[in-house]
Amino acid sequence: MGTPDFAVPSLDTLYKAGYDIVGVVTVADKPSGRGRKLRPSPVKVYAESKEIPVLQPIKLRDPEFIQSLASWEADLFVVVAFRMLPEVVWSRPKLGTINLHASLLPDYRGAAPINWVIINGERQTGLTTFLIDKQIDTGNLLLQTRVDIPDNWSAGDLHDEMMEAGAKLLLETVKGLAANKLSPKVQDESLYIHKAPKIFKEHCEIDWNLPAQQVYNFIRGLSPYPAARTSLHGQVMKLFGVELVEGGTVELAGSLKTDSQTQELWVACKDGWLKIKRLQLAGKKQMASADFLRGYKGELDRLGSNVESDGND
Repeated sequence: MGTPDFAVPSLDTLYKAGYDIVGVVTVADKPSGRGRKLRPSPVKVYAESKEIPVLQPIKLRDPEFIQSLASWEADLFVVVAFRMLPEVVWSRPKLGTINLHASLLPDYRGAAPINWVIINGERQTGLTTFLIDKQIDTGNLLLQTRVDIPDNWSAGDLHDEMMEAGAKLLLETVKGLAANKLSPKVQDESLYIHKAPKIFKEHCEIDWNLPAQQVYNFIRGLSPYPAARTSLHGQVMKLFGVELVEGGTVELAGSLKTDSQTQELWVACKDGWLKIKRLQLAGKKQMASADFLRGYKGELDRLGSNVESDGND
């Protein structure tokens, strides 16, 4: 049971390991692009390429869906980046239902752990497999593995690393369950320090009055999606790549300065400067800051707030 790219390596690893994948459950095809053409999820695309049966229920309590699940007679349900399951679903298999979560549970419970560990400046995170129960991300732990976070990684970099590491952990978990060699452990609630809630557009605006390191973490923690945003003369600007700059006196947070020779664009924070590497203006494609400087004809004085819709959401 899964939907996005993150779930595909897990499915692929189990398939190549020789397990009998009796079926896949994913979301309904969604309209996408200017033509609003219906597009299947990455998990569905993979499943169909291997001729694995696919179910796409709108409601997970639908009797027809429950009956179809029962007909598959699965010993184990595996969940990777899917929806919250009702008990009538997760309680069905004899080996239970396991979930792969992108943090070291119980810390960073929630929908966006990859983003939040980078926003918070963590140097290490990890992955967890656990047995699903009635609450979100609270079930008994099976296996965990740690993942280091380099200083310059974005959420996208960490996502790709954990996507592959998670598939390996999941395979190890399934092997352990099949051989009855795993002993589920209750989560230690004293280790639940950080929440990782879903991030919405209104949470993505940059506060240039914060320290440079904090702004740096915020921008890379939201890159490439949903992307940190600011504004230039009322026009939305999303930032995807920035670099910390040592030294320099700051007079006004959010102020810009450029170097015509190096084609670099710098922005001031509370206590230092960031070099902007990649950005996107409303209605435009993502570009290097040097390309932006060559084409932009307006005044470059200060990045501000009051960000409105940009048409790229």
